Amino acid sequence: MPVNKTTPAPRQKAQIPPLTIVLGVFVVLGAAGFVFLDRKASQPPPPPPPLTPEARAYVHNLKLSQVQMNAHTSYLGQQIVEITGSVANAGERKLAVAEINCVFSDAYGQLVLRQRVPVVSRKMGGLAPNETKQFRLPFDNIPESWNQAMPQLVIAQIQFQ
Repeated sequence: MPVNKTTPAPRQKAQIPPLTIVLGVFVVLGAAGFVFLDRKASQPPPPPPPLTPEARAYVHNLKLSQVQMNAHTSYLGQQIVEITGSVANAGERKLAVAEINCVFSDAYGQLVLRQRVPVVSRKMGGLAPNETKQFRLPFDNIPESWNQAMPQLVIAQIQFQ
């Protein structure tokens, strides 16, 4: 009896469509990016640099005056607290930047918000010796536990020109 030898058909490799490969790469890259950004977002930002010794020695030359606090409601119904006043440079050097920490407390004296804001900036043109400039600091994110008192205003940074 003759043996019927049939040769097996060559195996075909499973073809993955190119679109599936591209989509898979995007999914993997998206997941990796999400993990990276999530890790980065969960880390608090580094604290701003402290006053340099040079700036610390100059702080007594900056004078805040006519400081007032007002509150009003915005068009969107948000409570806006504004602190206005003047900053004077009684020293001999021109300032490029001066920032203050506004420290809001609750009825027990506990910190509820600390926000660093510029009162002098390069955009404003700096602050020359014996010059005075007005400032306006709006806040719309003060927690309700705030004691409604004037916040502590502390010089946080000075940069010279």
